[in-house]
Amino acid sequence: MKIKKLKIYTSNIKQQLELYRDELGFEIANYTEDSFELVAGYSILRFEFREKATPYHIAFHVPDVQENEALRWLENIIPVLKYNDDKIIDFSNWQAKSIYFYDKDKNIMELISRREFQKPESAIFNSSNIVGLAEIGMVTKEIKPKFEKLKLECGLDHFDGDFDRFCAIGDPSGLLITINNDKKDWFPTSDKAYSSDFELEFEHDSKTFKLNFSNDELKISEI
Repeated sequence: MKIKKLKIYTSNIKQQLELYRDELGFEIANYTEDSFELVAGYSILRFEFREKATPYHIAFHVPDVQENEALRWLENIIPVLKYNDDKIIDFSNWQAKSIYFYDKDKNIMELISRREFQKPESAIFNSSNIVGLAEIGMVTKEIKPKFEKLKLECGLDHFDGDFDRFCAIGDPSGLLITINNDKKDWFPTSDKAYSSDFELEFEHDSKTFKLNFSNDELKISEI
């Protein structure tokens, strides 16, 4: 599942723009008073203003084996979230290593470096080296029906987890991190997980899909 565009909501549009553009150095497109788009490799992350927006979990792909370079870059700009005093967290069963930070909405943002996904083009790392969007969290009371709909309508597969607390849906190129917030909080901070609305455009099996997640309802169409 290759994520082409993700739209999320923010109550702090100006602070988010300043963080991502001025501090983290992302390329910004289509900026207005109420929205902006962040260019992240082959993906676009769009922020739109909404009063009382709730936090998300989102991950960016980092080139293979560049987690140390990504950490050095990031921690010179913004605090890194630790887990058991570790700044780089090893997901050996996913053949990946991750780094986490908060943005201005307390979204839990992740830089994930997978093995055998995208080789680095440079030994130096900054935001321009991000490959694309890797994950979006989807918080729902009904994990299995959401998976069955995604499997039937898009052909997405079960990647990891169960249908009770946590299920990763998709493949290493892109995942919907699906959790039941009655039974699980967000890793690595144990923050409460909110069922935050989002829109997603992605490619899978030579087809392009649009996904709308709102009020714990999932709507899918082929583009």
